[in-house]
This record gives sequence, structure tokens and C-alpha cells, in this order.
Amino acid sequence: MYLANLTDLQPQKEFRLKSGSTILNYINRFSATEKVIFGLLVVIATVTALAMADGINSFFMIEIPSNNGKLTEGLVGLPHTINPILAVTDVDRDISALVYSGLTTYKDGAFIPDLAASSTISSDGLTYSFTLKSGLHFQDGTPLTTDDVAYTIQKIQDAALKSPLRADWKDVTVKVISPTVIQLTLKQPYSPFISNTTVGIIPKHIWSALNDDQFVLSQYNIEPIGSGPYKESSIGKTNGIPDSYSLSAWSDYYDQHPYISSMTFKFYADQEKALSALDSGSIDSLPSISAVDAARLAARLSSNTAASYRTIAAPLPRVFGVFFNQNQSPVLADKNVRMALNMVVDRNAIIKSALNGYGKAVSGPLPFSVSGVATPDLNAGLDLSLKTTSSTSAATSLLAAQNLLEKNGWVKDPTTKIYGLSKKGVKTIQTLSFDIYTANTPDLKQAAEMVRKSWTDLGALVTVKVFEPSDLYQNIISTRKYDALLFGEFIGSDRDLFAFWHSSERNSPGLNVALYTNSKVDKLLESIRNTTNDSTRQSQYLQFSQLIAADLPAIFLYMPDFIYAVPKSLHGIDLGTIALPSDRFNSIADWYDTTERVWKIFAHNQ
Repeated sequence: MYLANLTDLQPQKEFRLKSGSTILNYINRFSATEKVIFGLLVVIATVTALAMADGINSFFMIEIPSNNGKLTEGLVGLPHTINPILAVTDVDRDISALVYSGLTTYKDGAFIPDLAASSTISSDGLTYSFTLKSGLHFQDGTPLTTDDVAYTIQKIQDAALKSPLRADWKDVTVKVISPTVIQLTLKQPYSPFISNTTVGIIPKHIWSALNDDQFVLSQYNIEPIGSGPYKESSIGKTNGIPDSYSLSAWSDYYDQHPYISSMTFKFYADQEKALSALDSGSIDSLPSISAVDAARLAARLSSNTAASYRTIAAPLPRVFGVFFNQNQSPVLADKNVRMALNMVVDRNAIIKSALNGYGKAVSGPLPFSVSGVATPDLNAGLDLSLKTTSSTSAATSLLAAQNLLEKNGWVKDPTTKIYGLSKKGVKTIQTLSFDIYTANTPDLKQAAEMVRKSWTDLGALVTVKVFEPSDLYQNIISTRKYDALLFGEFIGSDRDLFAFWHSSERNSPGLNVALYTNSKVDKLLESIRNTTNDSTRQSQYLQFSQLIAADLPAIFLYMPDFIYAVPKSLHGIDLGTIALPSDRFNSIADWYDTTERVWKIFAHNQ
């Protein structure tokens, strides 16, 4: 008790901060020089503290894409049926690609799950099973189930609707296993079938209430409800005709939300008006620019560095070439003639002049690379002294081609400079003369003229005949009335070449415009369709390409580029491998035009 009291009586130590007035009293005692020095020290300490704080803050922060991006794009044409099972124009397909989702999607040259969480293919290649992701729903809040998938396929198969996709689905049997599992069964194996499953799924609860006539005319074809990353927000009209279409990022989208929160499309009657809008800044981007217009844009950009856009390009799987109708023109039935014609064609010059550099030279029928496959030698079978390479001069190629003709009985007339076939001293029995037919477009006309010039220099009498595209198809291609056709094969992401080279497709409406017949090629094309083994299919593609090279039923020229004007501020865009212009949106979730800085710990939540 006594000790405790003594402790209580001991003085306690106190620590107190000097009051503001006391500090000021000390400062007031400073001399003028001391005050200046003190002030400088305070400023230095403050700046240092702020800099350290900013440095620490910067260390923990990173720059990420902002979710507030906007893009205004021009499109040539008007929307009619923004419905994935009815869309036939690029405008309709473009907007449908953003509003709707399919079981799978095409990205980076491969088909990957989209609405589907997983898929399997039976060992016989006939049955495809898909399991949907959980919690899927449409933009009106209604759940998306396999009933919607089955209904979509049913409407595609409905002959009354005349869906452009009907041929791809007419022999497919659909079985709903559960709300999340569905089976699609084919009558026979067809490896390209997976490409069909990218079609957007439409909501059964909306469309099933409509009959076929109402289906085609429904307002839902203009005001669609899908399950894609964007939903329709407004439609601008002038005199009742749509002139703009606005989409907003759908907040409940099941996959990665796009950084571009607002997409607006403006519609133009032709590309010239759309290009003017691009130059004036009325639109930010413009797809499907022609090679001629791309060259004009490049010239403008070089003289106007302040322009807000740039152009990007990616090859389209479309093989353009000169296809020979050997039935119509007997002179072209001579393989030596076809080989000589092939030897003098300058593909790179055609791309440079006719496509302004926007294309890729091809020497075979494949618009895609096959791993480990070298380009077949189109001059196979020639004497080594006659073979040419890409580095061979034009003069050397010309001389080699002339030597080939002359070794096989062709003699050049000294007056006309045209080759004629002569045998055993008999007067000319056949003249190297034929026509090239093509469409009335700037690139095809110029390409045809350049090919004609090369063949005229060789010693052939060649005339170019130009038709409007619709007339060319109806009056020339469908009737097979042409000697040679400068034409393009539009090959989709399914890589199916059957329609272009199988003998069953020689007659209209088949697309075998070379009227090519080869039983080995037929079997390969059938087998390619039926196999699901990638390595086997690659081997078969190689064999197919080699057979075409050996027969040379066509002279392949180039693959054109898809050309896209986009804002300089737009990042994350990667066209990759595209089959249709709408495929440019396959990577839309990665596009952004603005950024923001956030702490690293919050970055994953953005």
C-alpha cells in the first residue's frame, strides 16, 4: 500500500507537440537568410513527398482499356433482315454478327465454343453433341435453351422461308436431350459441318408466334433480340428510311464485355458517298474498301498526316484465276499451251497494278496454307532447261514458253506473230486464239488486260470480253459459253472445295467453271468432306493440289485483301483470318479507343 502511494506521487512524463503559434514564434526569430533557407527546405520537402507519393501510386497502377469507347462506322446499303437465318447482304450480316451468338464462333482460323460450353463428335463423324453454358438468356431476359437452338435450325430447314443457309442444314436431324444438351445428326460424315454452327440463335418465344409470311416481314428483323455482345438501342430514319443504326454493349452478355460501349452504323447509297463521309469525319471507319479506293485513301493519308483514320488489310479466301473451258476452245485443251500461258503470267505485277498491292499471289487452288505443304510445281514435267522460277526475268520466261510451244509443233507466223499448230508440214490447222471473259469491275478488267498483254507477247491472239456481273453469270457462266473465264472462287471458312472442282459440279448451277474432270480428285474431295482427322485432311489437300497442278485446268493469279479503314486511335483490332466481312467483328471484345489508369489489384475487375 505504501509503495503504491509512492508510485502515485512520482511526477509523470508528458510529450506535447508545439502549438502552431509556438512554431511561428521560432520562425519569427529567424534572420531573413534563415527564413529563405527554411522556405526552400519546406518547398523541397513538399515536392519530394508529392513525387514519392506519385511514384508509389504509379508503381501500383497500370493502364487498361476503358469501357467507354465509341465507334461510328459507314456501311454501303440498307438493313433489311437483321436475322442470321435470313441475312444475305453484308449490312445485315454485319449487324447480325454483333446482336446474335451461335453455338460456336470463328476466330484466329479456328472454330471455338461460343454459346456452347463444350462439344463432341461421334467416332463415325455423324453426331455432334453440344452442351450450352449455364445461365444463358436473350437480351429481353428470357432464358436461352436448346429449344431455341432446335427452333432456329427448324426455321432454316423450312423451305417456305427460303433461308440462304437451308442447303447446309436440310439433312440434319435435331434431338433435344435436355435444356442444355442438344444433338445434331448428319446422314453422312461432313467435316466442314462445324462451320454451320456459327449461325446466330433466334429466340423461339418471339418468332414461333409468327407464320411464314409474318416471319419475313416482322419488325424483329429490324429491331432484333439476340444474345450477342450488342443490342439495338435506336434507329435513325429520314422519310421513313433508316439512315443510322445504334447498338449499345449489352450489360448482361455472358462472355467478355466489349470495351467499345457504343456502335453506330450510318448507311450510304454507294462507296463514294461513304468515302466522303470518312474524309469529313462523319464516320470513323469503313469496311470492304476496293483496291482502287484504298490507293486513293493512301494518297490522301500521305498528304494529310492529320487524318484520323488508317487502313488495315487481311487476305480473303477468294482465289481469282483464269479458268479454261477446254470443251469450248480446243486450242486450250493442249496442256503445253496452258503451261506456256502460265509461264508468262506476272502475278506480282497484276497485284501491284490491278489491286494496288492489296493482295497475295497464288499459284494453286488452295486459299489457305496447309502445314508442311510446299506449293506444287506448276511446270512439273518440263525439261529442267525450260523451268522458270519467281526470280526468273520476264524475258527468260517468255523465251522458255516459246521454246515449249515450238518443241510441240507450234509455229509462229512471221507476219502476224501468232502461233499456229502445224503437223508434218501441213499448213496451220489451229491458231493460238481465244477470248477471256470477265466482269465489269476495275480490278478484273485491268487484270484481264494484263494477262492478255502477256499472252499476246507470247504469240497468242487474245480478246477480252467484259460483261456486267449479273449478265456474266446469267448469259455466260450458267451457259458455259466462254473460252477462258477470269473469275473468283469465294471459299468460306469451311474450306470446302467440292463445288469448285468435283466433276458433278460441271453443269450450272455448279461452280466447277473449268468443267474439270478427274476421278482421283473427285475421290479426294469426297474423302476430305468425310474425314475429321486433321493430318489426314492435310495430306489429302496436298494430293488434291498436286493433281490440279499436273492437269493445270486454270491459271491461278491472286487472293484479294479485305481492306478496312479504322480510326488511328482504335487498338486491339486483329482481323486474323476472315471468310466474310462480318468476321472482322470476331475480335470485337478486344477493341478499344480510350484507356484509364487503375491500381493493379482492381485491373482484373475491369
